[in-house]
Amino acid sequence: MTTQTQVTTEQLSLAELIALGVGGMVGGGIFSVLGLSALVSGHAAPLAFAFGGVIALLTGYSYTRLGLHFRSDGGSFTYLEHAFRQRNIAGIGGWLLLVGYIGTMGLYAYTFGAYGAAMLGDKLNIPPIQHALASLVLLIFLGINLYGVKASGTTELILVGVKVAILAVFAVAGLMTLQSNRLLPLFNKGVVGLVMGAALIFVAYEGFELIPNAVNEMKDPQRNLSRGIFISILITTAIYIGVALVAVGNLTPEEINKYKEYALAVAARPALGEFGFLLIGLGALLSTSSAINATLFGTARLGMVMAQEEELPKAFSYTARTKPVPWVSLVVISLVTLVFVNIANLTIISSFASSTFLLIFIAINLSAIRLRRTIGANVWAPGLGLVLAAGSWAVLMGYLWQHSPESLYQIAFFYIVVVGAELLFSQRALIRR
Repeated sequence: MTTQTQVTTEQLSLAELIALGVGGMVGGGIFSVLGLSALVSGHAAPLAFAFGGVIALLTGYSYTRLGLHFRSDGGSFTYLEHAFRQRNIAGIGGWLLLVGYIGTMGLYAYTFGAYGAAMLGDKLNIPPIQHALASLVLLIFLGINLYGVKASGTTELILVGVKVAILAVFAVAGLMTLQSNRLLPLFNKGVVGLVMGAALIFVAYEGFELIPNAVNEMKDPQRNLSRGIFISILITTAIYIGVALVAVGNLTPEEINKYKEYALAVAARPALGEFGFLLIGLGALLSTSSAINATLFGTARLGMVMAQEEELPKAFSYTARTKPVPWVSLVVISLVTLVFVNIANLTIISSFASSTFLLIFIAINLSAIRLRRTIGANVWAPGLGLVLAAGSWAVLMGYLWQHSPESLYQIAFFYIVVVGAELLFSQRALIRR
């Protein structure tokens, strides 16, 4: 093996970039956290998803300007390095990203296992089968990513096309059976409830920031990077709004809470019957699969760059001799996720992931502001993105403090561990120096 990246003729097209972005976002999040958003936001759940989309679009502008200027597989980690003189800030950001991505992949794999077991029937819908399916899907996409870049992009394009079609059918059919009394008054939980719902489900917008990680493996990045980011966010936001509208308009809050991650499948029954339940189940399997693929693709390259910057062991930077695949990074991240998905609590995973990516987006928007002259960016888009993300994070922390303080304590513990890992154990550790 070698640490040198070889020249490759495989390049990702605009369609494949959009597929990576949509695949990274429309994953287990929409199936796992929709019920929670509906309970907190009430009838305004579709607006909560729209609000999250606005934050993603504003932050997407920052990622576009930073990505085009620095052109690094390290993505967020590299941008933080250039924006802040204190290198440990970038290191903490990198560690947060790695842990956040592992958490989201765990969420996607868990959702895949839960839906897969449910579709096999009551007799096989048991925890061992759920865990086996969750582990299997991770291993399958580890193999695909080890095979090569083009395999990842082509697989993603196929999976995303099918699952978007399924969700589109669900949304159109579900609109025919909406009950207006379940949609009005719009702000039955108040405006604060809307923001709380957006903050709790923000993990559903994690994924588009992976596109700049592949800047050196895409066709015409000057043109396609921004298009890939913005188009994928717009497509995802439209899907989320439509899906949330159908779910809230067809189910009572009690039903949404009862069925939890199966809420979407149950919401399809009024219009499509048992076929709708199975169709959404299939959509869940495809969504979580493509999200795992896209997230693993970008996270492995982040690990490689962090190793090159002496944040992780050198082995993480090793690539195959014939293709630029960071195989050590892929294997280790996949194995850690395997452990995580089999022991973790979904509630804490979702809250931690949403909190982590809100913090990352705050830091990225701040980086764009600090580097605006270097990268040719305006100040209003990243400035507004920073304010909205910071406000949402504060609301999320307030919600957890009131309703789940134990989750807040666990999140704080995770952050302390992350900071400690950077200051004590990285090769440029501040404390040891």
